[in-house]
Amino acid sequence: MAGTWLERTMQRGRGADHFPHQLWFIMDNPLRRLLVHPRQLIDRLELSGSEDVLEVGPGPGLFSVELARRLTSGRLELLELQPEMLAKARRKLDRAGLRNVGFHVGDAGGRFPFPDSCFDVAFLAAVLGEVTDKPACLRSLAQVLRPGGLLVVQEFFPDPDRLRVPEIRQLAEPAGFRFIGAQGRPWNYTVRLRRG
Repeated sequence: MAGTWLERTMQRGRGADHFPHQLWFIMDNPLRRLLVHPRQLIDRLELSGSEDVLEVGPGPGLFSVELARRLTSGRLELLELQPEMLAKARRKLDRAGLRNVGFHVGDAGGRFPFPDSCFDVAFLAAVLGEVTDKPACLRSLAQVLRPGGLLVVQEFFPDPDRLRVPEIRQLAEPAGFRFIGAQGRPWNYTVRLRRG
């Protein structure tokens, strides 16, 4: 087989609607933490600690540990397409001693495996651009968020699937979300929307 392991893995991932799980270390490394530190990003969610939070596409759990730590009386549910990524996130959360977390394998572009109006906050970091059916994803998010619930979408450079703020608004508003604002820099920004 020609090419390096990395080249073969990237080739398998090309055209897929997700980041290859074999390259998890690219998502969770010290350089990325310099670009966007989990603590600083989770601060943008303005959590009180009692919320029920859905993290869609947590990958290997870069932000999940900080999220679960903040939920002193709340709960975090992870929805991840790839079981291998979810297993990495589970190990990371277990090592941190965090037990207020649920783990679910599922496609963000389909119907979510949760009851209607069960979450206060939904969080997606560098995920929405990879979802094949973005309108379906946003409709599902609106369905599982409580009225007034918060949707937080984080985007980073150099993610090639990154959505710009106007694109996120254009997709989210028809699903019943109201734009609250965006913060950050052009290469690392957080978009906040509220379910109507």
